[in-house]
Amino acid sequence: MAKKNQEGEKETYTISELAKEFEISTRTIRYYEELGLLSPKRTSGNQRIFTKKDRARLKLILRGKRLGFSLLEIKEMIEMYDVAGETEQIKLTLKYGEKKLKEIEERIKELEMLREDMLAIKEILLKRLKELEMAKKQKS
Repeated sequence: MAKKNQEGEKETYTISELAKEFEISTRTIRYYEELGLLSPKRTSGNQRIFTKKDRARLKLILRGKRLGFSLLEIKEMIEMYDVAGETEQIKLTLKYGEKKLKEIEERIKELEMLREDMLAIKEILLKRLKELEMAKKQKS
């Protein structure tokens, strides 16, 4: 099914091959196609045939998701390459990356404050537990 070039490298992939390689469902790949993130060719039997470019796009989509980008942001970044070239794609990616970094930094601050609150509560509870245990020993 999958076509190979003269060096034995794959040139095309089935949806099942990509799903297995990237450990995602075929439904996820079809969803990305519905959103216009991927556009595989079709055989006469209507089977999807993905190219190396489709595979690279899928890899970018999954990397973007792992980094916390929305599918809309990922689509814009991918399309920017096709429309305006690599320079503009890099600029857009940097813009979204800066936004994501700010969100991460804010979340880290929130988590640090939560950690401090939890440590303070822990100290209060440990102190109260010690008081209760000492009171119980004194009654005995």
